Amino acid sequence: MTDSHNHLQDTRFDGIREDVIATMKQSGITRCVVNGTSPADWPQVAALAEKHPDLIIPAFGLHPWKEPTDHWLDSLLHYLDSVPNACIGECGLDRAIKNYDIDQQTEIFTAQLALATERNLPISIHCTRAWGLLIEIFESHPLPTRGFLLHSYAGSAELIPRLVKLGAYFSFSGSILKRHNRAPRAIFQQVPTDRLLIETDAPNMLPPDEMVQHPLPGKTNHPANLTSIHQQASHFLDTSLITNNFLRLFSF
Repeated sequence: MTDSHNHLQDTRFDGIREDVIATMKQSGITRCVVNGTSPADWPQVAALAEKHPDLIIPAFGLHPWKEPTDHWLDSLLHYLDSVPNACIGECGLDRAIKNYDIDQQTEIFTAQLALATERNLPISIHCTRAWGLLIEIFESHPLPTRGFLLHSYAGSAELIPRLVKLGAYFSFSGSILKRHNRAPRAIFQQVPTDRLLIETDAPNMLPPDEMVQHPLPGKTNHPANLTSIHQQASHFLDTSLITNNFLRLFSF
């Protein structure tokens, strides 16, 4: 089983991280992508990948919620050059945050997209309330030939065919299993089976309480909850190709 997007470097796992990883492996998780969000946490992502190369695929990105440092792009290049199997992410666009600067977000995102395209690397993309702009960027810029991941996809069903033609993969998390989230479940039923992926976004996106097999304090999502998310999602989604899809997008 594969987790296409999590944040094992998050401080909420401090002190329990190795136990969490051991439980992930025991539950049948064979690969996961650990996404950095800024230069501040990239060293932790790199260290985790070095310690657990059989499990962790590292990704380094500047998230739209984070402020850029003066030399963030040089630092990103360093990690991409020096860390084996490095991907790009989490990055993207977000108009839901307070006092957002969409011009700055666009500049930062397109720089990361250009790197992913130049090196044909996997890239994990966050998008909130900026789907028109994101597609405009996709349709006016070169894209990685391997495709790209729209993490925890929250766009409309109508956009899916257009995004598929551009190379998109779509991942869902345990949040779509909540009873009030019928619309996202219906949207994911429109995703082609060969473009569907699963994620935990741990320690975020906790599934419904009755599906939490590995509880942690403070409403922290354990990445080993992936197994119950997959089991429940298989009742309304064809999840048979998820591992193949993961390997196609994230293989080196």
